[in-house]
Amino acid sequence: MVRAFIVLEGIDGSGTTTHSQLLTKFLEEKGLNVHLTQEPSSSIIGDLLKKILLDENIPPETDALLFAADRLIHYKNEIEKKLEDGYIVISDRYLESSIVYQSSQTDDISIEWIENINRFVGIPDITIILDLPPEISLKRKLSHLKLTGKNKEKFENLDFLGKVRNKFLERAKEKGYKIIKSENSIESIQNEIQNYIKSQLKL
Repeated sequence: MVRAFIVLEGIDGSGTTTHSQLLTKFLEEKGLNVHLTQEPSSSIIGDLLKKILLDENIPPETDALLFAADRLIHYKNEIEKKLEDGYIVISDRYLESSIVYQSSQTDDISIEWIENINRFVGIPDITIILDLPPEISLKRKLSHLKLTGKNKEKFENLDFLGKVRNKFLERAKEKGYKIIKSENSIESIQNEIQNYIKSQLKL
């Protein structure tokens, strides 16, 4: 039985959702039990977060605390249970997004504080950072917003995304996360993700 907790992270528009879905399909086709999830989760707090991300008047400390609360529900009620049942769990974003996004919003929020308020949740076995230049990120995101008619989130500006990207890369080097460039074709990126997962899970 193959059991693992895999997380895909990256700045907006880097493809975490698309590649989480494609990786899930790939592993399922190998006959493995896979559970796909995402953050913000589908909990009441997760639904609230999706609204708050549109409001620039909400303090970043509130964002961080709500993400931590949502993550605890997400981990205890969904991720942990699926892992215990022998599933590979793939999450489209998780703790690193909180660490990077919230600590980039203000110097008042330290990485240590975010880690502390998230101390009750499990740590992923595999974390992949999809790396994308902020210029491409913003172009993709704004194009998506036009297609869907959704409103712009408060994190969607060039300077902030550049700061977030740099922090993702710093964290990846510090923690040993796999970095995959995500400005190439979906097929080539997914192929690199699949090859890395196969090597890590000995498939």
